[in-house]
Amino acid sequence: MDDKELTAMIEELCHSKANEFRLLGFEVEGEDIWKCVSSRYKKEMPPLYQIVNDILSLKANKYMNWAMLEAYKG
Repeated sequence: MDDKELTAMIEELCHSKANEFRLLGFEVEGEDIWKCVSSRYKKEMPPLYQIVNDILSLKANKYMNWAMLEAYKG
């Protein structure tokens, strides 16, 4: 799997999670999901299985906490 395919797969997962959150009533885009998940990857990118797990297991309250902190940062 090359980098383009990997990026496309991660984007699709993020959009899928954003759709899940929209069903719960949140206005979220796939890019926001990626920003939230990748904010924990400061040092280096983790293995693919961990990235997929972090995206798919992201809970709405965890996302909202991250979004609120980002809003306070400005």
